[in-house]
Amino acid sequence: MKARHVILIILLVVVADQALKVYIKTNFYLNEHHNILGTWFRLHFVENEGMAYGWKFGGESGKMLLTLFRLGAVIFGVWYLGSIIQKKYNRGFIICASLIFAGALGNLIDSMFYGLIFEESNPGSYAVAKIFPDHGYAGFLHGKVVDMLYFPIISDAHFPAWVPFWGGDDFEFFRPIFNLADASISTGVITILLFQKRFFKQQHPPEKHSTIETGAIVNDDVQVQ
Repeated sequence: MKARHVILIILLVVVADQALKVYIKTNFYLNEHHNILGTWFRLHFVENEGMAYGWKFGGESGKMLLTLFRLGAVIFGVWYLGSIIQKKYNRGFIICASLIFAGALGNLIDSMFYGLIFEESNPGSYAVAKIFPDHGYAGFLHGKVVDMLYFPIISDAHFPAWVPFWGGDDFEFFRPIFNLADASISTGVITILLFQKRFFKQQHPPEKHSTIETGAIVNDDVQVQ
C-alpha cells in the first residue's frame, strides 16, 4: 500500500470529522438534539474534556496530560505509519492503523485549537457559539472535544427488580455520545482484534535444500563400497 493512499484515508476522516464538529458547534446549542432515524439515531450536541465517548480523566491536569499524550501518539503515529508502509505490512492492517491515527488527530485538533477559535457553549443557554470570536473560551491545549452521534437503540427501559445493584434503574443501550474520530479509532481497533491472525500471519520463505559438492572424480574405475 502506498503512502498517498494512507494520506488520502487520513484526510477523508479528519475533514469529515472536523466539518461535522464545526457544523454542530456553530448550529446547535449545548445539549440540543434532533432525531435522524426515529428515536434510535440522534444528533445530540455535547462536549467533553476527557477521553473518547465522554469518559473523563482527572480534571484540568488530566485534560492537559491527555492532550499531550494525544500529541505524542500522533507524532509516534507518523513514524509508525511510515515504517509499516516501508515494510509492506498487510494492507488491511495499514488501513486500520490509518483509521486509528486519523481519529486521534481529529480529537487532538479539538483539544489544541477549539478553545482558541470558538465561543463557550454554556449549559442552559439557547445561543449557539460563534467561530473566530475576539476571545476564545480556553487556552491552547485546553479545548473541549465536540461529540454528537447518539444511538439509544434501547431506551426508556428499566432493569428488572431482581437484578443486583441496578434493579429498577433506567436502562439504555447504546448510551455513549461520540464523534466520527471516536468511531474511526474504534473501527480500526476492533478490526485489528477480529482479523489479527490474518494481518500478522507469518510468511514462511520456501525451504532451500542444500547439496554437498565434492571434488571426487566419477568414472568407470570408481567402485561403490
